[in-house]
Parts: sequence; structure tokens; C-alpha cells
Amino acid sequence: MPPIDAEQPIVGPAAKPLARSAGVLALGNAASRILGLVREMVIAYFFGASGQVSAFRVAAQVPTLLYDFLIGGMLSAALVPVLSETARHRPRRDFLRLINILLGLFTVLLALVVLLLEVAAPQVAYLLAGGLDNFDPTLLPLTVRLIRLVAPAVWLFSMAGLVTAALYALERFSFPAIATAVYNLGIVVAAPLFAHRLGVTSLAVGILAGSLAQIGLMLWDLRRAGVAARFAFDFHHPALRRIWLLYLPIAGGLVVSMFQIGLDRRLASGTGAQSIAWMANATTLQQLPLGLISVAISLASLPRLSQHFAAGDEDAYRRTLGRGLRLVLLLIAPAAVGLWLLGEPLARLLFQRGDFLPQDTTAVVAALQIYVIGMIFAAVDFPLNFAFYARTNTLLPALVGVVSVGVYMLVAFALVNGLGYLGLVWADSAKQAAHALIMLGLLYGRVGRLHAGLSGVLMRIVPAAGVMAGAVALLARLLPPLLPGGALGAAGVLAGAGGAGLLVYGAFLALLGVPEVNQVLAWLPRRR
Repeated sequence: MPPIDAEQPIVGPAAKPLARSAGVLALGNAASRILGLVREMVIAYFFGASGQVSAFRVAAQVPTLLYDFLIGGMLSAALVPVLSETARHRPRRDFLRLINILLGLFTVLLALVVLLLEVAAPQVAYLLAGGLDNFDPTLLPLTVRLIRLVAPAVWLFSMAGLVTAALYALERFSFPAIATAVYNLGIVVAAPLFAHRLGVTSLAVGILAGSLAQIGLMLWDLRRAGVAARFAFDFHHPALRRIWLLYLPIAGGLVVSMFQIGLDRRLASGTGAQSIAWMANATTLQQLPLGLISVAISLASLPRLSQHFAAGDEDAYRRTLGRGLRLVLLLIAPAAVGLWLLGEPLARLLFQRGDFLPQDTTAVVAALQIYVIGMIFAAVDFPLNFAFYARTNTLLPALVGVVSVGVYMLVAFALVNGLGYLGLVWADSAKQAAHALIMLGLLYGRVGRLHAGLSGVLMRIVPAAGVMAGAVALLARLLPPLLPGGALGAAGVLAGAGGAGLLVYGAFLALLGVPEVNQVLAWLPRRR
């Protein structure tokens, strides 16, 4: 092994191909999302879509919200760009020093946040789920207890996110991609083991076990990369100021976003004890393609975009961004068609067993079909946001986020009384559409037309998706009478109609000469 030169950058000039990096993230995300679906199946089997599940959903979202505020938004907007630049252009020792300072500062900060959450759990539960008390007086105290149980996960999630940023800067994507799978595995294992003894509390035990395993895995990979996790304190490090200045606008936007999510949960809790559980199941289904496609491609693009912008290479920046957006559009279109037309057999296959009833499936599918509309815009929005983060511009995405929350509030208050929880789903889709369209206009004004612009590929994707929709709809009608009922029949419809639809979509795009089809197909056989 050659000696390590502390004066050389920790990351060399060679960069991994975007499709390969995105593919690694997509494969890891596939494992994570599949285990996420298994997690939802386990929850549905043991607890259905009951009010207790709604209480758990609220409690579980508290660590997630705090993670998004403290680390999640900072990760892509500030940590990855600053750490990527340090890893590539500064001596190795500078990168190691910065990582140790971040670990030390956040260890203390996050411990204080956990302590505060333990004390304020009753107030947090009332703000997020006060409406549950109208349907079952036991649900609000249960929510308080669950929040206190999962509070340490705030520290575990956030520290894992900090290590993730370091690994992304080192262009190590494999372990971050599978870390969420490890977290999901905690719930998958804990629920069957403890459900009969602890009830819904077993899910909180799973959160703690999964998040602990997650941070352990990430620290191990960081060690394998040659970075030993140590604590250091230096409040005057120049990179901290850069991170703070980049994050500050995002923090403002995240406060507004947290307000919107809290309002959404509070309004949903007032439409029925089961509404939050139904919305969570539908959200899980539409987040599967978002994670596999848009998030993977966006995260793989971010370090490269940051490097191109830092080097002043606008041409390479536009090329990388355009390639990422085209891949997102190419892959999200068939996912949207499949979820819209095959949502019922999918929800029936995954959830409808144990305490999860047919009427729960109907309620979930109704929400899913509305969420799919917003999913298309959200898929495009991820790379657009990351494109601004790579340019160290975090203010505009935050301001656009404020505007989109305003759109959500207008639609939510207009529809919730008449449509109940579905009115809130429509409001969420309207928010996603507003954010994506505004971001697209702002980006066009700053970087101009992207290489091999999006309109051309979009004009070929839309008819291909239309042909796919026709094939899927036809087979979804023809296959059920030929198949057995129950889960086996639902699986047959999904495999037959979904598989045929994908073949039709791919063949149509190939005939139209979309180059990204060959790029994806050529990459797959090279994986080892």
C-alpha cells in the first residue's frame, strides 16, 4: 500500500460516470425501498390502518422532520458542495479536520435537541395530531409516549446524515444507498418479534434498532475510506461559515416546510382517525420510484455539478444537468403510468391482509392516484433543486418553497372540508407542481438551454407513455378473469400488465431514437 500524502487531495481528478454512480444509488435504493415496502406490509398486517398506526406515523415523523431541518436540507445544499470541493481541491488533512469538527459540533447540538424533544413531547403531539382526540381519547397520550421513545433517533439519523455527506464527497455511494435498507430492517424484525407483547410500541423499538445499525454501518464505511471519526471543536473554521451561509436560506424554507407538514398532519387528524395511516401508505407507494429514480440521479449528479461550477465550466455543468433531467423524465414516466393504472392490485398485494381491510385499500388507492400527479413534478424538482445547490445558491429554492407552501395552504383550506383527506392530497400535488415549474423557469433564466434540450426528449416520452398506458389498461381489464383471486391474482396482473407495458414503452422509445435508452441498457450488463 503506498504511503498516504496528507498534502494531496483525498479525492483524485478522475470521476465516476454519472450513470454508474446513479446506478449504484438506484440499486441500493431499490433494496431500501423494497424493505420499506416490506416494512409497510408488516405494519399493515399486524396493525392495519388503525388510529394507533396514525399515532405511530405522527411520532415517527418527528425525528424525520428534525433530521430534515438539521441535516437533511444541509446535506445537499451545503455539506456535499463544501465537502466535495474540500475533498478534491484541498489537502487531505484539511478534509479530515473539517469532518472531525462537524462531528464534534453536531454531537453536542443533537444531544440538546433530543433532550428538548423529550420534555416537549406533549406539546409536539398536540400540535401535530390534536384532532385524533376527537375520535379516540387514548390516541393522543399514545402519540406522546411514542414520541419520547423515538426521540433518540434524531441524534442517530442526523449523525448518519453527516457521515453520508462525507461519503458522497468521497464519491462513495454504495453504503449510503443501503443504509436506509438497514433502518427499515429494524422495523421489519422488531414488529413480528414484539407486536403481541408491546403492540404498536414495537414499531418504535424497530426505529431505534434500525437507526442505531444505520449509523454503525456508515461509520464503518467512513473508516474503510481512511477517515477515522474523531471529535474536534473549532467554531472559527472558515468552512463552517460557508456551510452556515449556504444553509441559512434553506433553514428558513425548511421551517416553512415543517409548518406545512405539521399543518397537513393536524388537518388530516381532524378528517378521521385512519386518514394519516391511509395517506402514509399511499405516500410509500409513490416514494418508491422517486427514491429509485430522481433521488438517485440527483445525488449522483450533485458532486459533479458542484465541481463543474467551482471550476467555472458552465458547458460541462449544463451537460451534466441535462443528462440527469433526461434520465429522470425517461424513467419516471412509466412509473407514473404504472402507479395510476395498477395502484389497486399493487395496494391489494402489498397491504390487504391481516388487519388491513378492502376499504383501506380503496382509500389508499384514491390518495395514490392524486399523489402520482405531484410525483411527476417532484421527480423533476429534485435535480432542479440540486442544480441550484451546486451553484451555492440556496436562497432561491428556499423562497420558491415558501411560495409553494402558500399554494398548498390555499388548496388545502379550499378542499379539506368537502373532500376530507383527499383534499389534502390534492393540495400536496399542487404544491409539488408549483415548486417544479417555478424552479424550471428560474434555472432556465440562469443557465439557458440545456444540451440536447428537454423538449425534444419530452415529445418522445409522452407518446411512448400514452401507448404504454393503453397497453396496461387493456391488460388490466383482460387478465383478472383469467387469474385466481387474492394476492396471487393481483401479482399476476402486476407482472403481466406492468411487464408488457414496460416492454411497449421501451420499444417505442427505441424506435423514436431516444439515446438514454441505450445508455441505461448498455450500463446494466457491465455490473458485476
